[in-house]
Amino acid sequence: MPEQKKHSTTDHSLLNDISIKQVIEVFDLMPDTLFWIKDLSGHFIYVNKVFLAHSGLRSLNHIIGHNDKHIAAPHIADQFIADDKKVLQGEVVNNRLEMNNVKNGKLSWFTTSKRPLRDQVGKVVGSYGITRHLNKTSEVLSGMNAVQTPVAYIKKNYMNDICINELANVAHLSVSALERRFRKYLAKTPKQFLNEIRLENARRLLVETNSSISDVASETGFSDHSYFSKQFKKMFDQLPSQFRESQLSTKTLQKKAAEM
Repeated sequence: MPEQKKHSTTDHSLLNDISIKQVIEVFDLMPDTLFWIKDLSGHFIYVNKVFLAHSGLRSLNHIIGHNDKHIAAPHIADQFIADDKKVLQGEVVNNRLEMNNVKNGKLSWFTTSKRPLRDQVGKVVGSYGITRHLNKTSEVLSGMNAVQTPVAYIKKNYMNDICINELANVAHLSVSALERRFRKYLAKTPKQFLNEIRLENARRLLVETNSSISDVASETGFSDHSYFSKQFKKMFDQLPSQFRESQLSTKTLQKKAAEM
């Protein structure tokens, strides 16, 4: 018993001697993981090497002191910033599945987790998080393979009226087995996943086209305009009209800055 107590004390002392720099550099050993730390203003104070490579940056000097608008499309950056505000208020994000652009411009799958960063007395002083690139994570891909067929079907046909029985038939599973797989590997139901795919594509159309909001809703599988607006605000913290207006304002400011 005394030896066990002594060993515990030694371990605790070792932890006190380890520098934070040594700990965060561990993330450079994870080829599928983007890691970052931000201050209260949402400016980066540290990112790992994978993050730099993913963003097309050569060194920390090119990102330290900047926020997400420095490296991401405006509508995606705005979503990251809105997330950070919630995290600073104590909210956490756990393994949220999301699509994002990679360097070749194509969409890819990621899972993201975020936490508030606290000092030794518990005061929130910033935020930190990780994003895992699923295409580079064989373990997660094995899970994704279990739902690959219905996921691919949803991505191709999200604009149509898809029912759970249709998805189950495509996957050659019972409805209950399909729902179990989605909950196990994606942490959501097939309906929730379909809804998120529709909303992501609606967000893209609001940026890339001049289609009316009602047309965007219809083109992404929402037959009820008010339901679409409600779901969009729930996911992105803005109504579709507010989101489009904010994107237009951003483009106008960028154009004026370029002309100066």
